[in-house]
Amino acid sequence: QVQLVESGGGSVQAGGSLRLSCVVDENRPNLRTMAWYRQTPGQDREQIASVNWDGHPEVADQLKGRFTISRNNDENTVYLQMDKLTPDDSAVYYCNSLSAVYRWGQGTQVIVTS
Repeated sequence: QVQLVESGGGSVQAGGSLRLSCVVDENRPNLRTMAWYRQTPGQDREQIASVNWDGHPEVADQLKGRFTISRNNDENTVYLQMDKLTPDDSAVYYCNSLSAVYRWGQGTQVIVTS
């Protein structure tokens, strides 16, 4: 069963940066379009960025210019670089395929303090 392992979250002051990583633990190359999602308490999980197998990124309009998604297919890893963070970016961040075919991982929590 494919396991998703997110890491890189933490507590950061507003204006700071974090780089999240997601390892897709499967014993074959992952060619799916992968995405990052985030969820705050009481809210639905929302997709914020995606990257297809050859690295073409899509980022939600409200996050463009601050968030960058990328991937390393050799390492089955997807990244989310987050810059100029604001308290509104505080959430638990998850990765999954664009159609969320994998079982959700535990996510990685991001806390942005003002």
